[in-house]
Amino acid sequence: MAVLKVKFTKTKRDKLAQILWILNWVSVVSGIILFSLGLFLKIEIKKRNEVMAKGDINSVPNMLISVGVIACIINFLGGKICYDCSDANKFSRWKLVMLPYIVCTFCFTFCILVGALMCYTMRNELEESLYLGLRDAIKFYKDTDIPGRCFLKKTVDLLQIGFHCCGNNGFRDWFEIQWVSARYLNMASKEVQDRLKSNVDGKFLVDGVPFSCCNPSSPRPCIQYQLTNNSAHYNYDFLTEELNIWVRGCREALLDYYTAIMRSIGIAALLIWLFELSVLIGVRYLQTAMKNVLLLGDLEGESDGWLLENSFVETAKYNINIIKNFGKANQISTVSGMNDPNIDVQNTNCGKNNVTTKSIPAAR
Repeated sequence: MAVLKVKFTKTKRDKLAQILWILNWVSVVSGIILFSLGLFLKIEIKKRNEVMAKGDINSVPNMLISVGVIACIINFLGGKICYDCSDANKFSRWKLVMLPYIVCTFCFTFCILVGALMCYTMRNELEESLYLGLRDAIKFYKDTDIPGRCFLKKTVDLLQIGFHCCGNNGFRDWFEIQWVSARYLNMASKEVQDRLKSNVDGKFLVDGVPFSCCNPSSPRPCIQYQLTNNSAHYNYDFLTEELNIWVRGCREALLDYYTAIMRSIGIAALLIWLFELSVLIGVRYLQTAMKNVLLLGDLEGESDGWLLENSFVETAKYNINIIKNFGKANQISTVSGMNDPNIDVQNTNCGKNNVTTKSIPAAR
């Protein structure tokens, strides 16, 4: 029994073809939107590529860009097919193409759904990439005179100023690394020598942060150094005073920023997927209705259209059997002298005495 069978008159078939022609052109626009969203996300990731570790974070924008391009091509072809389907004579040229087109379009719409879901599952990969990238960027912050790293100081400073953040996980990350270049240290100073000797690795560590961590909205001048030393500043208590630096980590700030972008892109992709699926359902109805018209031979009469000719279970069994038989048909023995395992024929004497003759019924 056909699934969701609908009866179409010639007028309804013509109107459906015209509506689908318009919707396919709208789908071309939606493909351009997907392409643009993927390109926008790729550019946003590339902007902060210096503070991200290499990984699969570009898989989502690449997926959206590819799906957007394919959407434009498929829907352009679909518009041409639907336009010709308004005429039964022109439909005959697309008769053998429409079913493969519907199958390919169904797989394509599934790719849109996958791309939308990837926008929501990318958070963990992005978080790990940001953690490793920011860790290395902060580590090489002081290397302003080393080729390949000289840009990191400017990158980190602009990042902390723009996103109102400090460090990787927080401002305390700067306490654990030497972020002041040795060229700016007075090696004759006893304080500098004591700090270098007190550290096992010979690093100059201070409880201070770069200027880019300062909060310009704070009413108090920025306390950038000796953050944990209450006696170093007037009327200051590290434990109770509200710090005038950004306390939020840049990893969290960037993660929230990209998560918001990907959530919006994911919603847009889901809406486009629903729209593409509705167009595909309409094309399926048009294909079956036009096919039945040709079978009936009355181009002006009524015809039935459906999503599936048989039930879901029967259709699934039929396709599974096709796949199984296709696999068996392609089995070839590669062992010399081995018989086909699918054939079990015993050797028999083909003499006349062993052959049972049967009468052939006469044709009526």
